[in-house]
Amino acid sequence: MSKLSRPEKLAILADAAKYDASCASSGSTKRDSRKSGSVGSTGGMGICHSYAPDGRCISLLKILLTNYCMFDCLYCINRSSSNVRRAAFTVQEVVDLTLDFYKRNYIEGLFLSSGIIRSPDYTMEQLVEVARRLRKVHRFAGYIHLKTIPEADPDLLKEAGRYADRLSINIELPDDKSIARLAPEKNGSLIRKTMAGLGKRIGEAKAERKVSRKAPMFAPGGHSTQMIIGADPSDDGKILTTSHGLYNGYGLKRVYYSAFSPIPDASSGLPLKAPPLLREHRLYQADWLLRFYGFSVADIMTGATQGHLDLTIDPKLAWALQNRDKFPVNVNLADKETLLRVPGLGTTGVGKILRARRFSALRLQDLERICQSVKKILPFVIAADWHPGKQLDSLSLYDRLKPAPQQMDLFAA
Repeated sequence: MSKLSRPEKLAILADAAKYDASCASSGSTKRDSRKSGSVGSTGGMGICHSYAPDGRCISLLKILLTNYCMFDCLYCINRSSSNVRRAAFTVQEVVDLTLDFYKRNYIEGLFLSSGIIRSPDYTMEQLVEVARRLRKVHRFAGYIHLKTIPEADPDLLKEAGRYADRLSINIELPDDKSIARLAPEKNGSLIRKTMAGLGKRIGEAKAERKVSRKAPMFAPGGHSTQMIIGADPSDDGKILTTSHGLYNGYGLKRVYYSAFSPIPDASSGLPLKAPPLLREHRLYQADWLLRFYGFSVADIMTGATQGHLDLTIDPKLAWALQNRDKFPVNVNLADKETLLRVPGLGTTGVGKILRARRFSALRLQDLERICQSVKKILPFVIAADWHPGKQLDSLSLYDRLKPAPQQMDLFAA
């Protein structure tokens, strides 16, 4: 077999990395190379200034070290039994690529993952060495996200946290039985145990930094995970319950959801069709309600059909329509928690309402200025000059508030 060129490797290994959704770079600490003479910078809110339409960061060099893999996870395009074209970078090649791309202003950071080669420890050593060389040899101050391997030695994961802004371990699937069936070399209990260790060390490092700013940082951007949606029978209720447990029990910064994509030569144990992408979107919306709006999983799943979220309307609107007795809400009197439950009001809008009403009673025109979509909130609120009357009693309210059908565009990108 002929030796692959660096561009050929890059084409293979960048394409192989596209299935990993957990590449957002928010949450890092602010670093400015102009003050230190090093290479690269991050902003306090993360290095990413450009996002794809689905919200994912597009300014990281996102690659695999290699797509060779010992493991045979049935849902993975890079599984050991897959007949895909293989490639592998050396540690120095990844370092050089990162620096070259940064100096050309293509990227501001690195997202690095890998298939498992030789052993989990050997692979993790290679990933850590990339980050170490960037930080220590080249004084790279840009963003680094390392995908860690739960089967690797805990000391290697601790070393990874010294160099990386964020670490992540994929939970893979919402259910341990599904992990055992579809990823036989992986263990759900071990994955969660490793997450717990990372979460504990991240918390300890933050506490140490409060005592002394000279204390070493450890994954200041926190840790995250990814779940594949639609590869197993788990419904949305099970997925959100798992996510809620991960947030509360392991201190995760983010849970990412990745819709299963059918792969060539797939196992008979996998679905023949991908789930609708809108399902992934609704799960992200529900995840946001869990983290920032005070909703419980039970709240979100109110009115769900056979354990699945309504794909036609967003989860907050679905909850409101199932709980019409809690509305309308007076925007001049309601507390923050109540306002956050109003469809169409986000955290920013609620903050503006709370500040504005300190000076005068809010009228409809004030809400039009504050809210992105006043039409959506009108049936659920009372203002100084507005009352929805009997709109909440209307049987057609669902149809009125659901998104209008869109004409398909044959020439859309």
